[in-house]
Amino acid sequence: MWTQPYRKSDPEAGDRSLYPAMLESPQLRWAFIRKVYSILAFQLLATIAVGAVVVYVHPIAHFFTSTPGGLALYIVLFIVPFIVLCPLYYYHQRHPVNYLLLGIFTISLAFVVGLTCAFTSGKIILESVILTTAVVVSLTLYTFWAARRGHDFNFLGPFLFGAIFALMIFAFIQLLFPLGRISLMVYGCLASIIFCGYIIYDTDNLIKRYSYDEYIWASVSLYLDVINLFLSLLTIFGAAES
Repeated sequence: MWTQPYRKSDPEAGDRSLYPAMLESPQLRWAFIRKVYSILAFQLLATIAVGAVVVYVHPIAHFFTSTPGGLALYIVLFIVPFIVLCPLYYYHQRHPVNYLLLGIFTISLAFVVGLTCAFTSGKIILESVILTTAVVVSLTLYTFWAARRGHDFNFLGPFLFGAIFALMIFAFIQLLFPLGRISLMVYGCLASIIFCGYIIYDTDNLIKRYSYDEYIWASVSLYLDVINLFLSLLTIFGAAES
């Protein structure tokens, strides 16, 4: 009776429910969450590494911007993540194909991010990185806290889908009819708000809805949220400084 000492619940140990009326095993859900965030950490580290190489090795950026082959390769790298998403969604439960496709998706997108940063001042990049980190960490902690108290963010799905569609139309109009620095700042602000919403929405799905074999797709969703938030902030700071 007295052989087991009293211990407080420790969420890291996985012995506490993440939300009220949780029917599944908390230990299994916490293990799934740790796996997703481990994959996400590797994706972000790979993006930072590739981006740093592109930024600091100037011949790489010069090749992409001043040669026909480099421009063609840049277009390919820009399109590849969208193409890879289709087979990745289909094979996200098949190991090791899912990891291979995830690696292609991450590295190609990392090159695009690196090339974007190559023509941005170090001050703006640093400001965007710091703010992105602060926002992602705070929203993630908030979502776990809110889920613990019974809040649900599944209702955000339709609104965010409509908002991202409107944002794409806005970007297309901006390409055809550039509206100047103010419009870029407005676009960046709207995109930042939308992807903040997606961080909350996808984190809530991570806690409650993703099945245990959807770890690849969950990490891809969160990775896209973080990268798009960073690029949105980069747009705001870049437009403000120009």
